[in-house]
Amino acid sequence: MATAADVNDKQWFGHPRGLATLFFVEMWERFGYYGMRGLLVLFMTAAAAKGGLGFSDSKAGAIYGLVTSGVYLLSLPGGWIADRLLGQRRSVFWGGVIISLGYLGLAIPSNLAFFLCLLLVVFGTGMLKPNASSIVGELYPEGGSRRDSGFSIFYSGINLGAFLGPIFCGYVGEKLNFRWGFALAGVGMIAGLIQYRYTDRYLKDAGHMKPEAMQPEARAASLRQGATAGLIFVAVLATFGWLLNSGAIQVQLLATGMGYTIAATAAIYFFYLMFFGGLNAQEKRGIGVIFVMFAFSAVFWAGFEQAGSSLNLFAERLTDRMIGGWEMPASWFQSINAIFIICFAPAFAVLWQFLARRGKDLSLVMKFAVGLVLLSGGFLLMVAAANNASQEKPALPTWLLVFYLIQTFGELCISPVGLSSVSKLAPARLVGQMMGVWFMGISLGNLIAGKAGGLVETLPMATLFGYVAVATFVAGVLMPLVLRGAWAREATEKMAGKAAG
Repeated sequence: MATAADVNDKQWFGHPRGLATLFFVEMWERFGYYGMRGLLVLFMTAAAAKGGLGFSDSKAGAIYGLVTSGVYLLSLPGGWIADRLLGQRRSVFWGGVIISLGYLGLAIPSNLAFFLCLLLVVFGTGMLKPNASSIVGELYPEGGSRRDSGFSIFYSGINLGAFLGPIFCGYVGEKLNFRWGFALAGVGMIAGLIQYRYTDRYLKDAGHMKPEAMQPEARAASLRQGATAGLIFVAVLATFGWLLNSGAIQVQLLATGMGYTIAATAAIYFFYLMFFGGLNAQEKRGIGVIFVMFAFSAVFWAGFEQAGSSLNLFAERLTDRMIGGWEMPASWFQSINAIFIICFAPAFAVLWQFLARRGKDLSLVMKFAVGLVLLSGGFLLMVAAANNASQEKPALPTWLLVFYLIQTFGELCISPVGLSSVSKLAPARLVGQMMGVWFMGISLGNLIAGKAGGLVETLPMATLFGYVAVATFVAGVLMPLVLRGAWAREATEKMAGKAAG
């Protein structure tokens, strides 16, 4: 049995041993999520005779958008639950339990269970994902480069899970039974929970509720609020699932309405901050830049997340997947981005440092613009692929391989840069809220991606890819023009000074 000294001294590649606990729980969570994501649209659009649901492309795309959007939106209440009710450590565990139940429930041959269990997956992910990342930060109270290194290792666990999930769940789902593929995602999450429970002592005090939240009065009030919220949630979940299953709510209209709601909420919030938030001129400039980043990042993710919708259907319907006499599962293409991230993320980190040392580092604005233009170039490539592909003469898989390479380069110009920039541009008292707004942009992009992916039902794929290429290129050209004014330069100069300090 480990002693207190063993727990305190245990290291993992020079980092706190608790990092391994979080690395593997996040790896298995991503294993399940990306395994499910790789199968979801294929399962919904497959005919009932092939074990699918027989949904139209537009309905499947809308559901895909709602699910992938929801996991980011529910990070906000997931953080509240951790802060007020459970603490981050228990929120990670119970979030994982809910996710497991959702994936295992997807194996039940019932449309009602399908909708209910997708809602469980969304809610559980909203509890687990943001809180696991928060605990990583608490393992490094000293901060500094060691903490940055720890997050890099943690991020590699995310991508390892994203690589393995579509490989294993995709194979089982497409070659044996779709529902077994979903169940395997649940088994993976259970494996992550077992190791989490067995090794959580290495987290020491990280992730426990803060002392002020443990005061009897505060605790009692939070429990009352939590019990009320829990009852409401169960009632809403059951009602919502029933309405979706019965067709009383059209998912296509729901997805459209949610998209408008997210955009309107963000716009109203930014308006309030700018005019009634008590910000000084410098802070307003920073918030203005974040608002522009929110809008353009939504465009980027709307293209990027076509991976699980229209590009997944292209892989299934118009790509030659034969290797000898064996057909590769279409969902395996979902693993390509993750392995490219693992390979090229260190190279991009070195590139930015190399350029900075020579005074040639690209600005925040130009990195965003480059990322958008790269994504546009990838979709132009797919226009050519789709124009020359048919079911009788499918495209070579190299088209998708090259596309995902270009897409990965675009992601590495935007995703880590965006997170870092928000933390530096936002006023210190608003950093948490601005991070929430950043994830709202990703959520909106995912929702648009699902809706756009459903258009393959009425549009040739080449036409859809062309629209995405034009939209992302225009965004890449417009962003530097929008942020060329003196107010934007002052805000980004302040960001650079904050980074140097």
